[in-house]
Amino acid sequence: MQFATKVKHDFKTDVNWNRAADLSVKGARALPSASVKYVLDKVPIVGWLPSYRYQWLLNDLIAGLTVGLMLIPQGLSYAKLAAIPVQYGLMSSWLPATLYAFMGTTKDLSTGPTSLIGLLTSEIVEDFQDEWSPSEIASAVALMMGVYGMILGFLKLGFLLEFISLPILSGFISAVAITIILNQMGSLLGETDIGDGTAQQIYDIFQKLPEANGYACAVGFTSIVMLTLLDQGYKRFDKNKVLWFLSITRAFLCLVLFTGVGYAVNKHRGDPKNYLFGVAQVKANGQEPPRIPNPELIGKVASRSIAVFIGAAVEHTAIARAFAVRNNYITDQSQELCYYGVCNFFNSFFHAMGVGGAMSRTAVNSSCNVKSPLSGFVTTAVVLVSVYKLVGVLYWIPKATLAAIIICAVWPLISSPHTFYRYWKSSLADFTSSMIAFWVCLFVSTEIGIASSVGFNIVYLLLRQVFTRMRTASSEPRSELEFAINDSRGIPAAVEDDTRLFRFNDSFFFANAYSLRTQVLDVVQTHHAPIYNSVHGSEAERNWSVVGEQRIARLRKRANISDFASLPPLGLVILDFTKVNHVDVTAVAHLKNLMDELKKYAGPGLHVRFVGMTSYVMQRFERCGWRVDDVSCADYDGEDIEATKMFRTVAEAVAAPRPRDAEVSDEEKRDLKRLQSDVVTAQHNEEV
Repeated sequence: MQFATKVKHDFKTDVNWNRAADLSVKGARALPSASVKYVLDKVPIVGWLPSYRYQWLLNDLIAGLTVGLMLIPQGLSYAKLAAIPVQYGLMSSWLPATLYAFMGTTKDLSTGPTSLIGLLTSEIVEDFQDEWSPSEIASAVALMMGVYGMILGFLKLGFLLEFISLPILSGFISAVAITIILNQMGSLLGETDIGDGTAQQIYDIFQKLPEANGYACAVGFTSIVMLTLLDQGYKRFDKNKVLWFLSITRAFLCLVLFTGVGYAVNKHRGDPKNYLFGVAQVKANGQEPPRIPNPELIGKVASRSIAVFIGAAVEHTAIARAFAVRNNYITDQSQELCYYGVCNFFNSFFHAMGVGGAMSRTAVNSSCNVKSPLSGFVTTAVVLVSVYKLVGVLYWIPKATLAAIIICAVWPLISSPHTFYRYWKSSLADFTSSMIAFWVCLFVSTEIGIASSVGFNIVYLLLRQVFTRMRTASSEPRSELEFAINDSRGIPAAVEDDTRLFRFNDSFFFANAYSLRTQVLDVVQTHHAPIYNSVHGSEAERNWSVVGEQRIARLRKRANISDFASLPPLGLVILDFTKVNHVDVTAVAHLKNLMDELKKYAGPGLHVRFVGMTSYVMQRFERCGWRVDDVSCADYDGEDIEATKMFRTVAEAVAAPRPRDAEVSDEEKRDLKRLQSDVVTAQHNEEV
């Protein structure tokens, strides 16, 4: 009896059991409404389609048609890169665009086969092709990519991808791009037999160069010249609409031109062995019936598919975030992973290779001023027409042309030596992790390269905690004592409502950089009104994307903010680094992106100030190319408005004058206030 009483008392007083009970009650009450909201969040089209304007149809039609024309040569090329029959590249390309119209959270992102997925898939195909057909292996890999994506997306575990730091990504993607180029040299030189492994491939290329097929070389290198000239011509004469169109469709134009050449010189030669140069020999009779990949094969490729998933998922979400920032809207990383998983899972039933976001197609989609993901329906139609009606024509595509398209597409992915030199100047640890990723991925395997570089980063951070150092006031008695006294004064009582303070409570590095950046944006968007300075300058241009707006509405409701029109603008952001003893390259890169997002949200008049940086952290920023000026230094030049100001205390940062305030006239302030009021009213109407 005494034991039962003791147990009962423990249950009543135990903090963990009481917390679990409270959470269970709150969860049960919120379950019905939360379930409906969760389901609706998985199909964002429900939110933005009612606000779609018919005037946008032309933009979406042009963008969808353009991306569809790009997908035909890229789908064929990346299927060849994945070591599967090229027609399966087209079969991989039609479903993603349509599915993204329902589940996507950006208007710009174009998904489909990519060079990164193609190469990583080819490594798995080569290991299992003795037992299974290449297309079956690629489909099994795509299915597992889908499974991993759905797990992380539906459970909101996307933060796990943040353990891949920016230097690791640079090294990994650069190594993959070089490997892709080496793999295409055989086709570019005319079906020359190039061995496996980077070292062996480099040796074979030079050893067998005299045996190259001159006709294939002529086609391949002419294709590269054509693609490069069209690309560089548009960059130099970017206002010429004709050059713009020729540039964005350069891969398709190259494909059409050299397919005609291949047909003209090879059609009457009978046996393909007598062709002057190798052709793709696309063979398909429309879309093959759907089929679930073999369960036994799925089990064998499950572990090997992790590296493909990580690389493609990081690339997909990074592209989505980048274009959301560029075009002033908000994307949802968890929802993007949900789409990524669902798309790869169901796409694998159609004998497809894995798919993900592609930088080149997304850039073209954005440059076409696409208005919504509805452009994906047009893209799907273009690809299906090629699958059912153009297979006979695609038979004559020269393999050297496909190799040229791949090489020109992946060449920009190779990070310049200056990038790695910047890592060297910024941080030896970041440079080392990038070199591990680069060299191990290049000469061993991508799986081991990613695992070893991530493992190095984790071990490095643990060792920093183990061998952490203490500072005493005796080393700098005056400054430390002065800092403690000043900091104890806190923030002045009179603080303007356009000021926001953020304190970092620990080191700022790759694992928490994205999370902290998101928290800052959430607070700013919850408590401050936006002043957009985009080309269009109104919420009406952004109202197809309601994911971010709905999220901010929920945050404001949680903060008991009902009068949206009274929200103040944001004029001053103070970042307190007092407790930060370490930053890395990834954190600085995220902070730079955060500054860009805040400037677009709050306008060019926003001031950002740092507080309490140690000399080590300040040095890290400056080594990353971010100048920080300590205003307490005697030689500080207050006229330099480009550098970020660093103050000793929050009180000093708040009290310091804002130099540019005097440059804004009363009339300009009224115009900004009027624009802010219009935007807030439109946002309020949208949320209602």
